[in-house]
Amino acid sequence: MLLGQVIGQLAGEDVAAEALLGIGNLALVVEVDAVADTFGETRAIYAAGAVRRYVQQAGDDDWLALMTALERAEDPASACLEKMLGWSLRRDKAMARPVDLRRLERA
Repeated sequence: MLLGQVIGQLAGEDVAAEALLGIGNLALVVEVDAVADTFGETRAIYAAGAVRRYVQQAGDDDWLALMTALERAEDPASACLEKMLGWSLRRDKAMARPVDLRRLERA
């Protein structure tokens, strides 16, 4: 299966949610649930959205890391989703952190 086909399937909520559970990483599922909840999303919506955001916003280094992970993976679809979710979770957690206004005032 080509990468474009994998991405196309993972961009669907049902497939993304099923693939997330198929990875077998309970910590990742819990993390996705927590971040999804902060945005008022379900696990399925967040996972599919993470794939779409990655496709639209990831940089060259991110794509290179994804391709490297895919080359080494036994299950490319799971590796793809795991990499894209990790990228999305890092970005979303950074945006969700409260800003310390006192620190900004001192700057």
